[in-house]
Amino acid sequence: MEYDYSKLKGKITEVFGTRKQFASAMHMGEATLSLKLSNKSEWSQDDMELAMDLLGIPRASVGIYFFTHSV
Repeated sequence: MEYDYSKLKGKITEVFGTRKQFASAMHMGEATLSLKLSNKSEWSQDDMELAMDLLGIPRASVGIYFFTHSV
């Protein structure tokens, strides 16, 4: 099953400007971030928590950003 990360991608652009800057803040390479955003690699719980902290996403909204299924 694939997830729709469009809201997450938008939030990354809104807060960091580029995926490169976000990847750096996440302590991961751009390629790793790209794999996660394209459903080729899974997000760990630690990665999700760090991303939410960096992006100012409340814990109650985790589903909107990380668990929306692609249609």
